[in-house]
Amino acid sequence: MSEIEIRRFTKDDLQQTGELYLAVSSKGNAVFWWVGEEDNWSNVFIAVEGKQIIAKGQVSVISMIPLGSPKEHKHHIYFNLKTLPEREEDYRIYDLLYEQLLYRAYKLKETLPNEYQTMIGIGNQSTEEQNNNYFKLKGFEYWKSLYTMRRNLSEPNEHSVLTAPYRCMQWDMASEESVNEYLKIDMEIWPEAPIGLKRLKENQKHSEWTAFVVRENATLVGSVMTWIDEDGDGIIEDVFVRAPWRKQGIAKHLLSHALTYLKDHGCAFAELQVETANKSALSLYHSVGFKEVSEEVRYLREL
Repeated sequence: MSEIEIRRFTKDDLQQTGELYLAVSSKGNAVFWWVGEEDNWSNVFIAVEGKQIIAKGQVSVISMIPLGSPKEHKHHIYFNLKTLPEREEDYRIYDLLYEQLLYRAYKLKETLPNEYQTMIGIGNQSTEEQNNNYFKLKGFEYWKSLYTMRRNLSEPNEHSVLTAPYRCMQWDMASEESVNEYLKIDMEIWPEAPIGLKRLKENQKHSEWTAFVVRENATLVGSVMTWIDEDGDGIIEDVFVRAPWRKQGIAKHLLSHALTYLKDHGCAFAELQVETANKSALSLYHSVGFKEVSEEVRYLREL
């Protein structure tokens, strides 16, 4: 067997990592995390055989539960591990990277409030069978599935109307006060998986990032984030309406603004993700023209 070296990612690995991404994505849908900014490279590991990068592993804190939350809530740390397509069945490579990812995950766990349990997870397309089976062997159990939904922005976009006292506006969250307002309401909507300040800031770095919000007088009642990804597609995320204001057309109104914004910025398509079990959200997205194009499965185990 040829020797495989596992080491941290460096700037010199960018080109070959891009080639690995192209090889992985050539087979169709695959969940491949990009390495991000340099301050994230301590969480990225590569497998090198000879002079070729044959696999990459990455770890990240996806959600951190803040102090004061219910004790049953859990932190989530996720792995992403990808090999060249012709090496997908070589679990020796997976084992070498997994060992490093697990060690790094324990280090990240030390930075989280220890009052809460930490889970480690993976998210792959349902078609990535070899990858999913590897993590099942490591004790990961099925948690949930999500559809990726896609909409052609050349299709008509129906604009719903909001009446007073509601008003919709674009919101850049430039001030600390506005960020804190958003994070507080995000925690209200998703108490078990809040976005947190770090991931919010990461989202805001994306090309043409913006948010639209609906307020009733001064009260924020709903929001949607949107930006343009590396492929030029529009991404829609964190669509929410607070419980007392639901079923009044607010979410549909927010989506219509996001779709118009993306089209005006040159996007041909928009994408979003939604849990397969969330029937009300699926109905909403179907009503504005989104269609399912793939399914991601997520697996978890305790760290």
